[in-house]
Amino acid sequence: MNFSELMEFNKDFFGDETWIIEVFIIVLLTGFINFIQKRSHHKILSKLKKTKTFWDDIFFEAAKKPLSLLIWITGLAFAADIAEEHTGSIIFGAVSPLYQIGVLIVIGWFLIRFITYAESNIISTKQSAGEEIDQTTIDAIAKLLRISVIIIGFLVALQSLGFSISGVLAFGGVGGIAVGFAARDLLANFFGGLMIYMDRPFNVGDWIRSPDKEIEGTVEKIGWRLTTIRTFDKRPLYVPNSVFNNISVENPSRMSNRRIKETIGIRYDDLSKMEKIIDDVKRMLKNHSDIDTTKILIVNFDEFAPSSLDFFIYTFTKTTDWVRYHEIKQDILLNVIKIIESNGAECAFPTSTLHVSSMIDASDKEA
Repeated sequence: MNFSELMEFNKDFFGDETWIIEVFIIVLLTGFINFIQKRSHHKILSKLKKTKTFWDDIFFEAAKKPLSLLIWITGLAFAADIAEEHTGSIIFGAVSPLYQIGVLIVIGWFLIRFITYAESNIISTKQSAGEEIDQTTIDAIAKLLRISVIIIGFLVALQSLGFSISGVLAFGGVGGIAVGFAARDLLANFFGGLMIYMDRPFNVGDWIRSPDKEIEGTVEKIGWRLTTIRTFDKRPLYVPNSVFNNISVENPSRMSNRRIKETIGIRYDDLSKMEKIIDDVKRMLKNHSDIDTTKILIVNFDEFAPSSLDFFIYTFTKTTDWVRYHEIKQDILLNVIKIIESNGAECAFPTSTLHVSSMIDASDKEA
């Protein structure tokens, strides 16, 4: 039995509904092709991961799911064409523009996945190599590229549906005024985020704080609407980007040194030893390996306090690490105590002197 005889048998057996068999075969064939594609894709990707470059890995990884969707869209569109040819139904007339939109969605999805995988791979590769990386800039570029893909895809989809892009843009210009007024807070946050990316007062991972508001912590994410900050008690703090347009922001992460500023008091009985103590403390700081002697270094007698003679220490450490800074500060303060004791002096503490009136003594004697 040849193919024509088989089709004639199908027509006699099924009547004019043989197209249903054709549609079923196409759908079945589409599923089989997609299965073969997935197996082949997995084998190719396994081999590409052994190469030194990661761009081919990114390309195939990004294309994995969009390619499956494209196969199904193409197969279903072909099946819909057969159904339209045999049934003449109006509903199948929308298959062609829907197929075009589907292809645009596949392309857009692939590009967005490619950008996302490229972003994460660039960051991870540089981090594993120990190279310095500007994560904020990479994140900003990736977001701009994704938005561009979405906008261009949307405009091309409108054109494929028969809409005039120039008309849409003209309508957007008029409607943008009303939308902008209604969403002014949203736009303020958007442009606030844009200014953060452009001015870069802080990056992801920076420790920031504001003297104007109760904002302090480590920046975890800079979004288009919100910036996520992790406070030091590990609570997430979500700050609208527009807030940063109206407040001052300190970025301690960019400090070059950390400052040690301490006032230490000795007893009034040790006044004669003050000069020697100051000289010894200053010498100790200049010889300390963790003190930056290129910066200001001051050790001076400062004040006649009520219960002590005070001298102050003003210097800077080489490190900016918080934990290491406190270790250095502890070492310096312990050395200061040793210097005071080695000179036969003592640290002062608050004291009060009580004077008993002589008149009270005289009255006691008369009694």
